[in-house]
Amino acid sequence: MQAISTAHLLPIASLIGSNVFMTFAWYGHLSYKSTAIWLAILASWMIALPEYMLAVPANRIGNAVYSTAELKTMQEVITLTVFAGFSVLWLKEPLGWNHAIGFALIAAGAFFIFQGKA
Repeated sequence: MQAISTAHLLPIASLIGSNVFMTFAWYGHLSYKSTAIWLAILASWMIALPEYMLAVPANRIGNAVYSTAELKTMQEVITLTVFAGFSVLWLKEPLGWNHAIGFALIAAGAFFIFQGKA
């Protein structure tokens, strides 16, 4: 069994951080629908810069210990997890059984992506 190292954990932590920024950049403005769209775009771009500053190094560092497919799979699972929390806590939109089943199927797919490594 391979030991967990900083190279394994840092990309995950950075992807979580980048997803928090990106979720706010993409969806945070929905709580401010009366704000001009150009201002929402500008604010989103400013929020997206730190997202890229976390995501690019996460993938560069992570590629030393994870395949590109594994990194992308982590990204998608993290994205859904962050979005689910954001949807409930920020947008006040409930998640239903259909969301739970859909997320579970995606998690099952992620499980298979990580199989086959020695």
